[in-house]
Amino acid sequence: MHAFENFDRAAMSAGAIPRRYKEMIALAVALTTQCPYSLEIHRTNALNAGVTEGEIAEVVFLAASMRATATIAHGTHLLGPRR
Repeated sequence: MHAFENFDRAAMSAGAIPRRYKEMIALAVALTTQCPYSLEIHRTNALNAGVTEGEIAEVVFLAASMRATATIAHGTHLLGPRR
């Protein structure tokens, strides 16, 4: 667990991507994977990093779009020609 905590801290620290953007990315992933723990942690972290409610709303729409896109893309394979 200690190793994971160090890994997570390094991944979420500011680098080429600023922390606020990393928190928005983490929120989008948490919405897509539907992890309630990650949603709460990254919502709090995002707000603390200066992310606005409006930006979080856009993250929600983006995550919904990505889930829908994946569903449609995989659905086309189900409906494609039979072999």
